[in-house]
Amino acid sequence: MNERTYLKWYQKVAYGSGDMAANCGYALISSFILLYLTSAVCMDSLVVGNLMMASKLLDGVSDIFFGGLMDRTKSKMGQARPWMLYGQIGVSASLFLLFCIPDMGKTMQYVYFFVFYTAYNAIFYTANSIAYAALAAKITKNEQERVQLGSIRFIFATLTTLLISYNTMDLVENFGGGTKGWRTVAMIFALLALVINTICVLMVREVPDEEAAAVTVKERPKAAADKISFGKSLKLLLKNPYYLIILGLYLANYIYSGITQGSAILFMTYYMGDPKLLGTFSLFQLIPVMIILTLTPMLVKKFGSMWKMNLYARIITLLMGVVFIFGAINKNLPVMLVSTFLRNMAGGPLTGTLNALVAETSDYTWRTQKARIDGVMFSCSSIGVKLGGGIGSAVVGWMLKWGGYDGMAAVQSDQGDRQ
Repeated sequence: MNERTYLKWYQKVAYGSGDMAANCGYALISSFILLYLTSAVCMDSLVVGNLMMASKLLDGVSDIFFGGLMDRTKSKMGQARPWMLYGQIGVSASLFLLFCIPDMGKTMQYVYFFVFYTAYNAIFYTANSIAYAALAAKITKNEQERVQLGSIRFIFATLTTLLISYNTMDLVENFGGGTKGWRTVAMIFALLALVINTICVLMVREVPDEEAAAVTVKERPKAAADKISFGKSLKLLLKNPYYLIILGLYLANYIYSGITQGSAILFMTYYMGDPKLLGTFSLFQLIPVMIILTLTPMLVKKFGSMWKMNLYARIITLLMGVVFIFGAINKNLPVMLVSTFLRNMAGGPLTGTLNALVAETSDYTWRTQKARIDGVMFSCSSIGVKLGGGIGSAVVGWMLKWGGYDGMAAVQSDQGDRQ
């Protein structure tokens, strides 16, 4: 018997485009915020790194809190879509303001950055991203459709990241350079994200659990998700071992991503001697991911398990990471590019199936505990993305300070080598 389908092709595309909206801000901040702060605003990389780390400690608490709020939401739009729709307004506003740091004295500039960086991550991006991640479990109950949604959304994410990596520096210069250029680019991406996110929300609808199960209201389990307290939600999370495993995967992935994205433009500029290589490496990172994501649903069927497929993929990515390090030490560009391509080809399936794994994990709690906590469950994706990415970015700031980086210098000193 064929499993019921819930989505038209255009609804799958519309859902996937939501990750384009998310990455208009996330890719810009993760790849370029340190360069903007240290070069355009002349802030100290060590202080910035510490502020990022402090902000992420607050951020980690807000994820589960907003997930719980979403689970108790009742509206004509459903539970997730209102948070996704209205959260993006704050995301776009705080994204723009982050790249508008005024000339107000260094101490106040650090305060300004911390306030809007925290607002972006801990409040607005949290509300929007948890809702977007949970939406995959709410608009379809079909496992294959969930895998497809995961692949489509990350194709959009990788395309967006690629476009931002290739074009941001040129756009900044075309719009006047310096703080003016960064401000204009941030405004463009903020408005673009707002429009795309709105389209995504309006093109899909949430499927109630009782409709999916074809049961009457009287047959609905008494432990309704909207009656579950915050404390009870935390207990249910701890009873689900798969949640903790996936949270660990998210953290590991995005700590690595935060370090690589935060340092990439600096690495290409000062170590490889050519900032335009960022676009080339982004191409070798993202094209294989887009290729493999189109094949991920088929691979899941072939391996018979998302978990087994991802285990083999992790082994390959680790090996290719070692090869890349040896290539980088020797500034061997061909080795670096080939290992980057193969590493991301192997890592693509995990990217495409993580959201589907969380959806299945959430269903596990529904089956075993008769409780629906999609919002809290999908907080692992938001915690992983923001906490992992924040730790990675903070590490870059600390390493820059330790290495004697000077954002205003055209050529960096060899202070780090002497140490």
